[in-house]
Amino acid sequence: MNPDLERLIQLQRVESELKRVEAEREAIPRALAEMEGRLAEERGRLDAARADLDTTQKARRQHEQTVQDLEAKRSKYKGQLMDVKTNKEYTAMLHEIEGVERDIRAREDLILGEMERGEGLAVEIKREEESFKQAEERHRAESRALDERTRRLEDEVRRLTAERDTIASTVPAALLDLFHRVARSRAGIAVAQVQDAMCQVCHVKLRLQLYADLKRNEEIVQCPACNRILYYEAPPPTVVAEP
Repeated sequence: MNPDLERLIQLQRVESELKRVEAEREAIPRALAEMEGRLAEERGRLDAARADLDTTQKARRQHEQTVQDLEAKRSKYKGQLMDVKTNKEYTAMLHEIEGVERDIRAREDLILGEMERGEGLAVEIKREEESFKQAEERHRAESRALDERTRRLEDEVRRLTAERDTIASTVPAALLDLFHRVARSRAGIAVAQVQDAMCQVCHVKLRLQLYADLKRNEEIVQCPACNRILYYEAPPPTVVAEP
């Protein structure tokens, strides 16, 4: 194989691997943001349940205070019964007392409702606290794993960058310039393999004579369709199982 072509093939393989590793590294902040989002959702559910419990406790206290006020009002009306002069006034006072007692019973029903709701929310909060605790533990474990993955990928980026630069330093300047120009215009892929007389990237069929010349890997040849630098690699031999 032409030594320069061999170097370009190696350079493309390293460049492709470097691009893949860098993309994996760049995806980590998104993964971290998704983790933070899931933890925030868990925290939000817990906070919402606590807020609901606080609301129902406040409502219960307000109803209880209202009941105390109504009971004081009822006691006041009962005390005034002794001072009325006529049956009409007495009957009117009894109606006032009955109205207050209805309000008391209605408030007591509301208090009971808030108590039942509070009991349900207390159970929900306990469940959400356990769920949030588990979510925090998962978040810590996943964060450690992402940190380790980041370090590993950064080491890999440094290694591949050094390997790329080493290979690039052995490629003639004109060929290296060609490699970069094609890579920029072809999504980072400047070198393509040929199999069955076809460019394996753009899938254009090559002329038979060009294919025959390519199979020797002696010259730098570009694909007539996509301009990528072409090379031939013989497929692995087919192993036929003995009967």
